[in-house]
Amino acid sequence: MNSNNASPAPPAKADKASVRRHNLSLVLRTVHDEGEATRAGVAARVGLTRAAVSSLVDQLLTEGFLSEWGKTFSGQAGRPGTVLKVARSGPAGLGVEINIDYVAVCVVDLAGTDRVRLVERMDNRGAAPATVLNQAARIAARAVASATEQELRPVAAELALPGLVSGGTVRQAPNLGWNRVPVEGLFAQALSTLRPEHRALPVSADNEANLAAMAELWFATADDDRTPVNSFVYLTGEIGVGGALVLNGQLLRGAHGFAGEIGHLVVDPDGPPCSCGARGCLEQYAGQAALLRAAGLDEKAGAAGVAELEARARAGRPRALQALEEAGRRLGRVLSGAVNLLDPDAVILGGSFRELKPWLAPAADAELTARVVSGLWTPGNGRLRASSSSGDAARGAAAHVVREVLADPAAYAEPGKD
Repeated sequence: MNSNNASPAPPAKADKASVRRHNLSLVLRTVHDEGEATRAGVAARVGLTRAAVSSLVDQLLTEGFLSEWGKTFSGQAGRPGTVLKVARSGPAGLGVEINIDYVAVCVVDLAGTDRVRLVERMDNRGAAPATVLNQAARIAARAVASATEQELRPVAAELALPGLVSGGTVRQAPNLGWNRVPVEGLFAQALSTLRPEHRALPVSADNEANLAAMAELWFATADDDRTPVNSFVYLTGEIGVGGALVLNGQLLRGAHGFAGEIGHLVVDPDGPPCSCGARGCLEQYAGQAALLRAAGLDEKAGAAGVAELEARARAGRPRALQALEEAGRRLGRVLSGAVNLLDPDAVILGGSFRELKPWLAPAADAELTARVVSGLWTPGNGRLRASSSSGDAARGAAAHVVREVLADPAAYAEPGKD
């Protein structure tokens, strides 16, 4: 028989252990999504027997994934049910954002709540990758120690980085000056060296705009009464301009994991040179350095410069207003192409763009209205949004670890517990 025409092998039958592993996740995710539930409520929701759910809940309680919060009365005959919630102690996620001029570290518990947050300003441009990663590991180690004092146990770390990330390596991060840096391995080694008496934490890495976009998706409704969206283009304005694409609640990565690099779409092929090697990229017109320079401020002033730009805009200073209007116009032109191509519900401005939105939005909205062919875009219709204050790349990274725990709690049970 020609092997090319052979029928595929039938899928392996799930054994008892793998079925239980799946059901542990099913129960944990149900309690997480509901906020609180009883055993009977979980059983009704997932379609398992009460006895099966009770056994699964007992294991999740023993292993520290769930906790009991008193009794609830349904008003019907029978014994009151015990309220279950995801534990506020125990497993947690560690997120580490390494950006051009700062490092931010966040520890998130299973409910998605920020429990530790540390931010240190530093200029990472041109610094040796190992030096930056060692410093990030020192901040992360302090965050883990603080989490431990709160009886939290970070089970893995995720790095958020401003560049092309694939296979544990930063392939290219022009604004940092990094090329082919094995960030996962270097960070894991640095963190292990600082915590020799502890088990090494698994480390993963992703693009910072991707993780900020996922934080927006997961947490935006926490402090925002706008209609939630699950299809959007996300822009993060830092030293560079990053982007991410979320369609129907899923991150669009592209064939090689590099989708969303909107900051390197060309505005003018004869424009100023960009750190990526091209000319006239959007970043050269709407990135932090370009904005500050156009407003007559020190282009290396970072967050302090952005705060000063915002203050000047509020005061009506003409040069600041002109710089923001021109950047907004460039943003709108580039974004109109993305909107025509992808048809998202919204465009969300994060990073420093969030604070500067009041002055960027009018020109950007006008360009989008003029150029989006669907006719669905009109000025002030709420499709151009500032990001939620509940999400950023560090929190998105930590929350991604938590999502992995929810998907397979058995893989993250504390050693020695059964």
